[in-house]
Amino acid sequence: METVDTIKINFNPNNLLVLNAILALLMFGIALDIHKKDFDLLWKNPKPAIVGMMGQLIILPLVTVGLVFVFNPPPSVALGMIAISACPGGNNSNYTTHLAKGNTALAITTTSISVIACILTMPLYIWLGAKIVPNMASLNREVSINPFDMFKIVGGLILTPLVIGMTINSRLPKVADKIRKPFKILSLILFFGLIFGALAANLNNILQFVGKVFTIVLVLNALAFAVGYGLGKINKLPEADCRALTFETGIHNVTLALIIIFNFFDGLGGMALVAAWYGIWDLVTGFSLATWWGRKGLVTEGV
Repeated sequence: METVDTIKINFNPNNLLVLNAILALLMFGIALDIHKKDFDLLWKNPKPAIVGMMGQLIILPLVTVGLVFVFNPPPSVALGMIAISACPGGNNSNYTTHLAKGNTALAITTTSISVIACILTMPLYIWLGAKIVPNMASLNREVSINPFDMFKIVGGLILTPLVIGMTINSRLPKVADKIRKPFKILSLILFFGLIFGALAANLNNILQFVGKVFTIVLVLNALAFAVGYGLGKINKLPEADCRALTFETGIHNVTLALIIIFNFFDGLGGMALVAAWYGIWDLVTGFSLATWWGRKGLVTEGV
């Protein structure tokens, strides 16, 4: 009898590469909105980025470990939760921040820092997670991640399109103005088309086992959003910064998680299911919240 620990989620590695390319295109589109002066301001005031890193790299992983012991899920599901919490912010976190009238430059900077940091932190957290997850030995999986391979993914997905997009925006502003909107629309259409198409190929497994991860993903996602926004408020950051940190902490690079799961865990069922469902759910919650905040607008500080 199949269990969530024994199933394998089929996701074509070629599709993952295409998905990476689409996310890189989306990152490029967002970068067309960013100016060097935005980062100059952040260098003068590093506190928001430091707060964001605390949330992503320290507090959220600790909260996730707490959830593992509260829910006591199957070991593959628990390891999937830890893998998601260790992932850097996803490209869509930058786009949703933009829609929500948040500090997009802060979101881009925080994403860039977190994806570089995850070269070390993600393998470490998954390795530590495997040590504390109950019954992990029953999965017979060795935790081994090549940081250099992850660095190549990070560099191609985030840093390269960021630099290219900002360069065009700086040196060819008229070109940037012409391609900005259609580029974003096209990349989003391609993104949604591929991710939902790939998930449809695993519909049977998703329908059969999604109940085992639905509540866990819902709670984990809600707490991730709460950690980002709460840290911003506790540290008395402007509302635009709080919104940016909300999406940076709540929306994760699920593609990176899936690549690791398929490359190093042979598509381990519970891990892949958590990642796949989180990828759907954080889009739903992220875009819903961004739309609501965008319509609400920002209240001028001190007024």
